[in-house]
Amino acid sequence: MALKLRVHVPTHPLIQHWLSVARDEATPTVLFRSAMTELGRWLAYEATRDWLATIDTEVQTPLATCAATFINPDVPVAVVPILRAGLSLLDGAQALLPLASIYHIGLVRNEETLEASCYLNKLPAQFPANTRVLIPEPMLATGGTITAVMAELTARGIDSSLVRIISVVAAPQALQKLGGSYPDLVIYSAAIDEGLNNQGYIVPGLGDAGDRTFGTF
Repeated sequence: MALKLRVHVPTHPLIQHWLSVARDEATPTVLFRSAMTELGRWLAYEATRDWLATIDTEVQTPLATCAATFINPDVPVAVVPILRAGLSLLDGAQALLPLASIYHIGLVRNEETLEASCYLNKLPAQFPANTRVLIPEPMLATGGTITAVMAELTARGIDSSLVRIISVVAAPQALQKLGGSYPDLVIYSAAIDEGLNNQGYIVPGLGDAGDRTFGTF
């Protein structure tokens, strides 16, 4: 599979551990939520490594002055969870980015056509220049939902090269779709799975992330 966009699959053992917990159908809802929170935390950590704007300066220690680096508070950061499953990764990601603005967007997929339609959009009319956007989306399946979200973001002034997507499992179909439209996009996924079944679900996947998170089977 030839991809233009950059897709990273971190090999950190904590990510792989919590991915395995999330995949297991025997995992109860309360533990599944914990697994998703941890995946949100560690995937966001990986995704923000070379992404956050910083300031180099000096600080005075009790003994001497030394070089110091701080996150630049003047460069805006936004987190855009895709409802409702994206909420499962939000707590972990937000713990690392406590000053980030949170903008919710809700899309639902038609189970027959597999097309996504928007039912909630809390994005601003225009984002400030150079805003970094982190999108927590547990499942990148057909690519329809995430492509619709990217279209909304870019229409509001977001530079797609400044977007980072964190995903638990991704299918090749979604990555190919995103690569064709947004080649400078960067994705961090705990796993790239084999593909989709006839219902558009990722195989082997982890089931319906929203239902498993909120106990609505």
